[in-house]
Amino acid sequence: MKKWIQTFVPDKDLFFLPETNLASFKEYLSNVLVVPHEEFKNHSTYKQVQLANSYEYWNLSKEVKYVLVTPPGWVDQLPVEKKTELLHIQVRVGRGIIHPISAFSVDISFLSENTIEVNGEKYLVLHKEMWEELSYTSKQDLMTDIAQEWEEWTCYDVPPQTPPHLLSFANSFPSRAGSNCLSATLFAITKQEWIIHEWVHPQTFLQSLENEDYHLTSPENMRAGDVLTWENADGIIQHASYCIDGHFFFNKRGQTFFNAWSIVHFDDLKEDWGHYHMKSFRKHS
Repeated sequence: MKKWIQTFVPDKDLFFLPETNLASFKEYLSNVLVVPHEEFKNHSTYKQVQLANSYEYWNLSKEVKYVLVTPPGWVDQLPVEKKTELLHIQVRVGRGIIHPISAFSVDISFLSENTIEVNGEKYLVLHKEMWEELSYTSKQDLMTDIAQEWEEWTCYDVPPQTPPHLLSFANSFPSRAGSNCLSATLFAITKQEWIIHEWVHPQTFLQSLENEDYHLTSPENMRAGDVLTWENADGIIQHASYCIDGHFFFNKRGQTFFNAWSIVHFDDLKEDWGHYHMKSFRKHS
């Protein structure tokens, strides 16, 4: 929890704008970097996994043409009507670290200056300076509720056949972002602990399966040690998981630190990923 609190709200405040909205903020941009979105997407500084996860780049509207990179507190220096306008835009374009107030189990009325109402729903918009001003208890309460927006905190018991190297990770959360389903699966088959913390991409994953002598097999009669993948229509892997005993799997649903390394049943995987094409891999003896 301490690690989550330290890194969830990034040091860089980012605000995303469609082209038609940039002129509205022109007089407030003297101490701001205005980065064209196409350049932003290819900039090594902004491609860091924690920035991507916090701001949920994958949810951003295609309308976004500019990114305002601002120092902490800049947004609070805007006139009230301009701040309100900016926060409305952030909800509309799908910026991350914005959460519906209905998701919180604790009273957040003291954060009213950073809430906005859009289409009848009230949202809390997080940014660095306001986050730093909160007490640790408030941060912990908010973080607990935010984490459960990503996954319910429920899991299956660890099966008796679970390999020993998975025991310290099963049904636990990472402390930093990056680990995804592919790295979790590769750790399961290689026993190389450092790999579980990597952000592995599909081609690297397939190359590693080949290196470990895993080959396509029939998905019938799954057994311990098998690897399942789910591919989209373009043949790109969207998910992978490691079979523990034919029914239960060692799994990670995403690359955020809110996605646990968890024990799931095959039925859960079918529910989440069944609309993709499933493949099964088995290590040659």
